[in-house]
Amino acid sequence: MSYERILTEDRRLQMLRLLEQSAGYSANAILLGNALEGMGHAVSQDRLATDLEWLAEQDLVALEEMGSVTVATLTARGGDVAAGRARVRGVKRPMPGE
Repeated sequence: MSYERILTEDRRLQMLRLLEQSAGYSANAILLGNALEGMGHAVSQDRLATDLEWLAEQDLVALEEMGSVTVATLTARGGDVAAGRARVRGVKRPMPGE
């Protein structure tokens, strides 16, 4: 497995976990980007938007444009993946106890 793939899968898992911890299971892309940077995943806005679109295509998040900001909301399926109850290729599976 390539290092880039490892980073991508972990970043997607962290995004789901951030949404799981957010009030209303939602956060805007700017806040997600800032939180990811604090977790060692400094990414461009383009990369973040691409990841959010991918997560939406997998039905893990729902996206809504609110003015110039994208808001992501965790779906039930996304919550299952974040908790390790379901698996989706392209998202890291959490380790036990994580």
